[in-house]
Amino acid sequence: MRKLEILALFLIILGAFVVRLYKFNAPIGDWHSWRQSDTSSVSRNFVKDGFDVLNPKFDDLSKGVSLIDNPEGYRYVEFPIYNFAQAALFKHIGHITLEQWGRLVTIFSSLLSIAFLYFLVRSHINITAALFAAFFFAFLPYSIYYGRTILPDPSMVMATLAGIYFFDLWINTANLRVYDYRFILALIFTISAFLLKPFAIFFALPMIYLAFEKFGKLFVKKWQLWVFLALSLAPLGLWQVFMRQHPEGIPRNDWLFNGNGIRFKGSFFHWLFGERIAQLILGYFGLPVVILGILRKVSQKEGFIFYSFILSAIAFMTIVATGNIQHDYYQILIIPTIAIFFGKGADMIVKNVGGVFNKYLSLGALFVCIVFMFAFSWFEIRDFYNIQHPEIVQAGEAVDRLTPKDAKVVAPYGGDTTLLYNTNRKGWPVFDRPLKQFIKEGADYMLFINPTEPELNFKNYFAVLKQKDKYIIYDLTHPLKPLQ
Repeated sequence: MRKLEILALFLIILGAFVVRLYKFNAPIGDWHSWRQSDTSSVSRNFVKDGFDVLNPKFDDLSKGVSLIDNPEGYRYVEFPIYNFAQAALFKHIGHITLEQWGRLVTIFSSLLSIAFLYFLVRSHINITAALFAAFFFAFLPYSIYYGRTILPDPSMVMATLAGIYFFDLWINTANLRVYDYRFILALIFTISAFLLKPFAIFFALPMIYLAFEKFGKLFVKKWQLWVFLALSLAPLGLWQVFMRQHPEGIPRNDWLFNGNGIRFKGSFFHWLFGERIAQLILGYFGLPVVILGILRKVSQKEGFIFYSFILSAIAFMTIVATGNIQHDYYQILIIPTIAIFFGKGADMIVKNVGGVFNKYLSLGALFVCIVFMFAFSWFEIRDFYNIQHPEIVQAGEAVDRLTPKDAKVVAPYGGDTTLLYNTNRKGWPVFDRPLKQFIKEGADYMLFINPTEPELNFKNYFAVLKQKDKYIIYDLTHPLKPLQ
């Protein structure tokens, strides 16, 4: 690598790090705080109770996620690699909060994603396209926001890109040795990606394409590839079998695929391609550049490797239709694909490939597209950082300050676990059973945000531990009279 190229990549990564520190110290209460709370609570319980990674637990004891009572708080979704890193860094290094360590793990993963994305595009296209792809991934407002959230998805993206990158290196070695360091690294990252979130499997397609490009139809006869496949899938398969012993800890996930029947309906295309990709992610003005990248003539060096990324992204969005419509953070997985084709399109404009553009007008148009893309995308994303209901944090801190550390709390918030997380206690985020049953199962306190008149009437039955304009905390261990 030339010095100027190294400097450019370094500046992009450095800038990406700096912008991801925006509101770094904020408590969990921003956009998708419920998912961040669920993730961070697993890490917090590792710190409190020990690193039992085979039996991860979170604070929610309700049956809201699995429809089965979960008194132990089991949480079986992704294998807790991310949680282990967050908790271990907090416990053994400390100095900053657990939540801040979670943000740093994500930021570090995001920076590695930029590097692996750059090297992939550089090896198959050129330096300019790679720099534009890295720049897009680094500074896109959507990517910045989710590149500092407490979620496993950005780490999954990093592991996916790293797995593809090292597989690409290995597949082009002379003897396909399974003890080659590139094979080992590709395997480690691929296993990690699948365990961090099984949706990474959709992006196994680029690896299949690379194998086909190298060996043609004979790739199915390469035993080394079958070894790689078996070893990549085995840990995920074992985890899926193991977690079945605690069905109460497995969230319902059948609805993710087409639970509301939205797949291929007009609203599916409107929300996913219009509202999310065109508006939220690309800020409208990034779309023409991406389309140019898709339409650009494919060179012999590039082949169709990056079009396999498009097929992977489309397959993911189509199969996991309701999940992608319901949650905009699901599109974290497709950001590298969009970045790649933005890089291709920008490179086409800068180099005036084919001589079809006026040089100066095209450069000016690209500049305007980039500025407006960032501006309009930021307009959509900026509110994600805000804590719309600070009383959630304030009430949670009050419970944490005033109650015993082993207390259990009823903190109903429509099933959203953010309020419960901020209490730093185990309990129930939803009224899924009678209050008498909560007390029988060990509930010690009850917290309401913006209490209604019926919720204030509990003063007739329980002592009030703390009351403010926006919340009230009841001491269930001190009844004033029997419940009716």
